[in-house]
Amino acid sequence: MPRLKPYRNRSRRSGVSAYAIGKGFILVHFVRDGTYEYTDAKPGRMHVRNMQTLAEAGIGLSTYISRFVRGKYARKLD
Repeated sequence: MPRLKPYRNRSRRSGVSAYAIGKGFILVHFVRDGTYEYTDAKPGRMHVRNMQTLAEAGIGLSTYISRFVRGKYARKLD
């Protein structure tokens, strides 16, 4: 598993604490619910790219996931 980077959490209210980005995927660690993998296959390339951009910006990732992706993750890692 790739090493997770701390999420900057610029809003100070995010449920996301860390993430890792790779070609065609993003791993997102939620404060209360563990780590999930999102891939180009599920939920799709557009969502993964948007999530990668938001993760690097440090704002909006948790909101994006809850609004547009929800339970469409490839797998739960822990």
